[in-house]
Amino acid sequence: MKLIKLDAIDSTNEFLKGLSNDQLVENFTVITTEIQTKGKGQMGAKWVSEPGKNLIMSVLVKDFLLDGNSIFDINIVVSVSIIQTLETLNIPGLSIKWPNDIMSYNKKIGGILIENSIKSNGTINSIIGFGLNVNQTNFEHLPKASALALICNTTFDKEEILLKIIEKLEQNIQSWHLNGDFMWADYTEKLFKKGIPMPFSDENQQNFMGIIQGISSIGKLQILLEDDAVREFDIKEIQMLY
Repeated sequence: MKLIKLDAIDSTNEFLKGLSNDQLVENFTVITTEIQTKGKGQMGAKWVSEPGKNLIMSVLVKDFLLDGNSIFDINIVVSVSIIQTLETLNIPGLSIKWPNDIMSYNKKIGGILIENSIKSNGTINSIIGFGLNVNQTNFEHLPKASALALICNTTFDKEEILLKIIEKLEQNIQSWHLNGDFMWADYTEKLFKKGIPMPFSDENQQNFMGIIQGISSIGKLQILLEDDAVREFDIKEIQMLY
């Protein structure tokens, strides 16, 4: 692992993407910063973080994805690796809000943004951006957010968490051919609000009730509807209301 520390940057994902386009960058190269001015979340959302308080990082993973049919495997291995790391720190109430938000109880503590690119030789590179609320304590305008310091009433070492996450990610990627099915099962078991009747809104802003059952082989969310049918949704097609 190569770790590059920056004081401030617009986006760690964009920085690492540019780095990997311009030169040969080793696998599991990590970019981290204290301040990110243009952090990105899912579907173009902004990731806002109090300077110096939280873990902001991007990591390059090469040669894990073999083809476009297994694209959600990278979501699985990254999410499960982060959950497993946080469990070693005794963070309570952990779950994954599909597809890539890390939750503690009903509060979002982290978010993942994965950008995949196919190279001219057919190989796939993945740039994994991850933001984790660590020591921030003010979420005045973010009622659904929290941080490890608030949840556990203590401060944490951000770099120690970063190193633990990368170590676990490397281990899980190396053992994927043996344990991939178990990681899919772990991800499904950790789904936020799985098995509980919840309100949702579809792409037409129509509200409905449903129960999360799991995910499909390509990562779509499977929801049991009131007519007993199970329907699959992509990320742009549904929003959980909670």
